[in-house]
Amino acid sequence: MSSPNNIEKSFSLAKERYAGLGVDVNRALKILEKIPISLHCWQGDDVGGFENFGGTLGGGLVATGNYPGKARTPDELRADLEKTFSLIPGKHRLNLHAFYGEFGGRKVDRDQITPAHFKNWIAWAKQNGIGMDFNPTCFSHPKAADGFTLSHADKNIRRFWIEHCIRCREIGAAIGQALEKTCITNVWIPDGMKDTPADRNAPRARLAESLDMIFKKPIPSNLNLDSVEPKLFGIGSESYVAGSHEFYLGYAVSRKKLLTLDAGHYHPTEGIADKISSVLQFLPEILLHVSRGVRWDSDHVVILNDDLQAIAREIVANGFTDRVHIGLDYFDASINRVAAWIIGTRNMLRALLFALLEPTAKLRAAESVGDYTTRLALQEEIKSLPFGAVWDFYCESKGVPVGEAWLAEVKRYEKNVLSKRQQANNLIRKSN
Repeated sequence: MSSPNNIEKSFSLAKERYAGLGVDVNRALKILEKIPISLHCWQGDDVGGFENFGGTLGGGLVATGNYPGKARTPDELRADLEKTFSLIPGKHRLNLHAFYGEFGGRKVDRDQITPAHFKNWIAWAKQNGIGMDFNPTCFSHPKAADGFTLSHADKNIRRFWIEHCIRCREIGAAIGQALEKTCITNVWIPDGMKDTPADRNAPRARLAESLDMIFKKPIPSNLNLDSVEPKLFGIGSESYVAGSHEFYLGYAVSRKKLLTLDAGHYHPTEGIADKISSVLQFLPEILLHVSRGVRWDSDHVVILNDDLQAIAREIVANGFTDRVHIGLDYFDASINRVAAWIIGTRNMLRALLFALLEPTAKLRAAESVGDYTTRLALQEEIKSLPFGAVWDFYCESKGVPVGEAWLAEVKRYEKNVLSKRQQANNLIRKSN
């Protein structure tokens, strides 16, 4: 690992190089430190939750792998998150699903949840000075077993899920008020069909009606913002999804809601970067769920690839950092779960920094006069600029490990904390 003196020297040289292209590195870092990433709680326990219903993961969701040491309780999950946050530069957020409430060992159905079931999460977030986002959990439940929730043909089942979502908005507002940081409550449902439906229209009509009932009560925007999330297909809904991109885009524009763009919810060859400037022509704000699909919506850990860099560039180059809320959404159970959080979040931040260090003014000046030769030449040359030196300095300045040094800290945490969970699990299995 480089010494602080070497990091400082490399950073100084990098600043000079970027300055030659008209890029103010210090300004880029000041912008980066103000961009929070919302970490998804469900990476920490393979989308299990703490509901005590004893159900299995449903709704087309699959967490693959069985790496030892996953969080089994809210306290363990919070401890893992604290370790994660300590190894990521900047101040970030937590994105919580409704079935991660704390229910005192009782079975509290989802149409009965209240802010009281999340008081420990709120207190923890306040103690750590972070914001929180929230999500209804419209899957892994007996009333979602046939693949439909808010668009269900049975009005009683629809009513159950409507009430659940209404309560989730109220919880989101309570979170926003307690933390004095706006909460985004994002609605995603798995509703769809495995094979070709005879009626595509009726479920969508029911879905629109259900959403209107959910959002009927006004909530101050400084407390809670509502977002709706489309999907192209899922496991068990390969042929039809009621909440498609077109459906939710129309709904968001007409009802003045945020639209969530999930990187894994489109065709495998389709990226979401180009959608950002399109939808922001008509919506004031959007939410991103940054993921990595491999052949399908497989929710792999986010890596620093072309897709991620394209997303970050669209946000930064167009001045959308205040209009795009960035959250992560993946759940890899085949590797250390804390490491998965860290890798994905640090990569999202690195992609944003790379975009902030782009000589955008020079690129656009060349483009505006039709000099596409210069545009292409610069686009390629900036790929080898000393970006890494700036990133190392940023990590050092924020008191987090530089380079791969964070991995040793995670390995120590695995040895001292995570492995003991696995040992306890093994003893329980033997005793049974």
